[in-house]
Amino acid sequence: MNILVINCGSSSIKSAVISTETGDRLLVMDIERVLDQPTITFNQLEKIDCSHTGHKDVLAYSFPLLLERLKSTNLDAIGHRVVHGGKYFDEPTLIDTNVEEKIKELEILAPLHNPVNLEGIKISKSFFKEIPHVAVFDTAFHATLPRRAKTYALPHELMKKHNIQRYGFHGTSHDFVSKEAAQFLQRDIKELRIITCHLGNGCSMAAIEYGRSVETSMGMTPLEGLVMGTRSGDIDAGLLVYLQEQEGLNANEIDRLLNKESGIKGISGVGNDMRDVIEKASNGDDQCRLAIQVFAHRIRKYIGAYATVMGGVDAIVFTGGVGENSAMIRHRCTQRLDFLGAMLNEDKNNDIQLNKDTPVEAFSWNHSRVHLLAVKTDEQLSIARQTSKLIEKDLKVNSIPAIPVAISARHIHLDQETLEKLFGKGYQLTIKKPLSQPNQFAANETVKVIGPKNSFETVRILGPVRSKTQLEISRTDEFFLGIDAPIRESGKTENSPGCILEGPNDRIQIKEGVICAWRHIHMTPEDAQIFGVEDRDIVDVKMNSEDRSLVFGNVLIRVSPKYKLEMHIDTDEGNAAEITRGATGVLLSTNGEARLTKKKLK
Repeated sequence: MNILVINCGSSSIKSAVISTETGDRLLVMDIERVLDQPTITFNQLEKIDCSHTGHKDVLAYSFPLLLERLKSTNLDAIGHRVVHGGKYFDEPTLIDTNVEEKIKELEILAPLHNPVNLEGIKISKSFFKEIPHVAVFDTAFHATLPRRAKTYALPHELMKKHNIQRYGFHGTSHDFVSKEAAQFLQRDIKELRIITCHLGNGCSMAAIEYGRSVETSMGMTPLEGLVMGTRSGDIDAGLLVYLQEQEGLNANEIDRLLNKESGIKGISGVGNDMRDVIEKASNGDDQCRLAIQVFAHRIRKYIGAYATVMGGVDAIVFTGGVGENSAMIRHRCTQRLDFLGAMLNEDKNNDIQLNKDTPVEAFSWNHSRVHLLAVKTDEQLSIARQTSKLIEKDLKVNSIPAIPVAISARHIHLDQETLEKLFGKGYQLTIKKPLSQPNQFAANETVKVIGPKNSFETVRILGPVRSKTQLEISRTDEFFLGIDAPIRESGKTENSPGCILEGPNDRIQIKEGVICAWRHIHMTPEDAQIFGVEDRDIVDVKMNSEDRSLVFGNVLIRVSPKYKLEMHIDTDEGNAAEITRGATGVLLSTNGEARLTKKKLK
């Protein structure tokens, strides 16, 4: 498809017609200095001065020029970058009047971006009325953040009233470069723990565990986290009260201070362009040196934190204008990371020149356990692909066939070695009753599970035996046992906690294997074809009943000829949703990667 991607920034507009098949730019239109002296540039060659100012008038002037240069090129859709999706949008979405109203409602959370994003949508819809328009949200990729990562320590009712939580930003870039990194390493992203560092004028980091964002540095607004070009990043909240009292600053003045006058610009005193700061630091400017030191220190601190959150890291990725182009910044951010297994190769780092033909380069030693990578981000291509995938198929809810929903109580899978330790040499499980999945059964045998705080006397063993021992519990069980168990797909037990198991023959300590199971759907390849999904896709499932309707997000698809169609949720989710026996759900629209309700785990 040919997709026109429009990114309306606070003072610039970047747009391009992109072939999603090749990634080629068929036409590029960039507009700088929208608010005072706009200049329109086509394909980096043809420059046109514009006498109008402001996003609305400049767009109205530029679109006819773009149409002239499109000539016979047909557009299939327009993809719009929208910075803040709040709690309303966690995936690319077809734009209608209701979507526009929600984007406007969220202006208070992104006052520099959402208003101009919406202006771009409205103007472009007036010129391109017959083709679909799609909003791709910066916050969407981080919708998978666990509650512990997105919750602020504020009164619950206050947060609920104002939808206060950490949303994260630069999601399109973090998603794109993590997948590029996995492809470069020839690894499935579901096997990797990646830290991505998007460093430009705006900066953010993300911890991406097996394809899902589990931590990110920006918060409810883009102000939190790293030191940025003009933004302060993390700051003592009490300092704001102090400044308000000592300097007599009002809310607008504090907002301007933190967003426009701080960060690299505030520390260095020379501006927010890292190139200028590096040059002056090289010539002895102490404040510029300090700005660089603070900038890199904050990044290293987050790298250590995110490695801890994920229980390790396989790759650290640098992207964005600074991350891709500054060898000195990459050096300062990755030195002294040997303790993580990240071994910086200075020669490789200094030689990096990213381009279309070489979008990824490693700058770690070959024997480095953790890969250090510079990756050229391409948010426009990502938006184009997401837009294309969204409109490729019918967007209606696929209600045939319905998906049976089952509630999984706590249970354990044992490998043969552990089974024999607990029950005796050569022991074989005996069948109590068959389960819904073919050849699976609940065994007569149970074990006692002992955690740091409490224990469960009889936890049912499910058969047959597996290649590794795995205890699946709910969040309530987790707190009862006193174990911090991660949400994982079955079989992904690396860096999970262990516990004590007690059987009739022995008591043993397992080092890992305790997880909260990621809600998932079992289906056959034939089912997958009907629903339009593939193994390890992530979908949304809508539950319908007479008295309530709800949607379970981030449901993992698992495809095998051995499976029977069924969705599994844990007891906490079942109780909270009041799911009863015989409940069914329907899969929401089934497009490809990063579609309306599905994000690819590849």
